[in-house]
Amino acid sequence: MAAVLAVLEQREGAVKKISHEVLTAARKVADATGAGATVDAILIGPNGVDPSGLGAFGADQVFVVSSDELKLYQSQAYTAAVAQRAKAGSYAAIVLGATAMGKDLGPRVAARLGAPLAADVTGLEYDGGIVVTRPVYSGKAVYRLKVTGSPSVVSVRPNVFTPVQSPKSGTVQSMPVAATAARERTVSVKEPEQAALDVAEAPIIVSGGRGLKEPANFKMLEELAAAFGNAAVGASRAVVDAGWRPHGDQVGQTGKTVSPNLYIAVGISGAIQHLAGMRTAKVIVAINKDKDAPIFKVADYGIVGDLFEIVPRLTEAIKQLRSH
Repeated sequence: MAAVLAVLEQREGAVKKISHEVLTAARKVADATGAGATVDAILIGPNGVDPSGLGAFGADQVFVVSSDELKLYQSQAYTAAVAQRAKAGSYAAIVLGATAMGKDLGPRVAARLGAPLAADVTGLEYDGGIVVTRPVYSGKAVYRLKVTGSPSVVSVRPNVFTPVQSPKSGTVQSMPVAATAARERTVSVKEPEQAALDVAEAPIIVSGGRGLKEPANFKMLEELAAAFGNAAVGASRAVVDAGWRPHGDQVGQTGKTVSPNLYIAVGISGAIQHLAGMRTAKVIVAINKDKDAPIFKVADYGIVGDLFEIVPRLTEAIKQLRSH
């Protein structure tokens, strides 16, 4: 029996969806270590950050570190807070999301604690120690690794651990943190002119490649995403390099790794670098005129044909289904 520490994320004082996924993963590990194992959560954010409802996803205790100076992610302050909490408890694992924040925070915490780090995992178990599963070699293989250090720092891939309610007390406790002199500070975050759903968090992603022929044709994908209502538009590296879409939309080994419930690849051939970033999607649909395109090897459903005919018809079909 051992406790697990879940590191949560917030935006504008509201808990992000990835936090529920992290709690679900942490609860799974804690329950596997034995009866009575607990999950502590740490939430860092501005004054007024809302920790309510976290007990529903398995948090026994929620330690809140609040200050208006912590509204945005501050690497040194966040690292100090998590490390302080980790040293105060006896944890088998420290679990956080493999998000932009988590990819920076995880290694810092691991270094501060002298602990092992398993990053961007897609499976998490306990068998006398933390056991992680992670795709390697651009997704061509999957390894299982037993991490023997304690605590183990583990970051979980977004949209892989479906949030599951496992009601616990969720007792909230304020946690003071010793002030540290920061050598750098995050002073602002620049949002896109038209803030859209981030591909790293979207449950549905419609991605386009060079088969769209020109940037103006991405409007078709935007209309399809709008028809779903909860979808984001992604892109392959080729079109991002060509300046058709912003880098924040790029899915792949050098872009964002995603695991949505539904991934629709439109006009994307399926280079190994792109597959590495999306092949863990729960359902993959490929639309391409080339029947031999590599994307069809990983697709659950494939449509061979002219995307300029198929996508508008698919958009209309989705609209009709949602109107009923």
